[in-house]
Amino acid sequence: MPGIDTRDRQHRCVLPFEALPEQVHLLRQAAAAQLGQWGVPTAGDETQLVVTELATNVIKHVGEGAPATLILEWKRERLRVEMHDKSQSLPAMRTADCDAECGRGLHMLAAMAVDWGTVVTALGKAVWCEIKLGSEAACLRMERAVEALESYQERIGAALRGRRGDVVLEESAVELIADLLHWTSARGLDPDDVLDRAQMHYEAESEAA
Repeated sequence: MPGIDTRDRQHRCVLPFEALPEQVHLLRQAAAAQLGQWGVPTAGDETQLVVTELATNVIKHVGEGAPATLILEWKRERLRVEMHDKSQSLPAMRTADCDAECGRGLHMLAAMAVDWGTVVTALGKAVWCEIKLGSEAACLRMERAVEALESYQERIGAALRGRRGDVVLEESAVELIADLLHWTSARGLDPDDVLDRAQMHYEAESEAA
């Protein structure tokens, strides 16, 4: 599997892969890792199920080894998942018998997603869906946090080069919080009071989500 690109400020990740059974597990892991780096792991289970279904459909209906691309795009309160392949044959939802081994994929996709669809592209087709992530306020906070952490990651990246991406982001978060506490102290504020107020905001919004 190729590396994950997190440089795009629009929080968009492009993962090319070959439609092989052994690649599906790696693709699920890559999607989960990306959500963790973005700070939206709550959608991990749903996303992994969707990724599994979309990748399996490429294997079944386009062919093993066919080139395909998974695209994840974080749009505040929604995560958009797109699967691109080189076939222009669009999937159609059909009634699946209780004992059928296949045919339920699009039904599951429609049940899990807040919106989904298919589209013919210049190179083939795309099947897409959007998964709800939670309250808009929480997602906006996470979006701002990711932007700040990516900036800190760039500044301290040399010292943490070679470590896992989640470790780098964790260390970036610690540095960011420490800098903010220095700033509050320099402004004559009580760092403990600021931390307590931030914790109160976090707990109130978590209970409301």
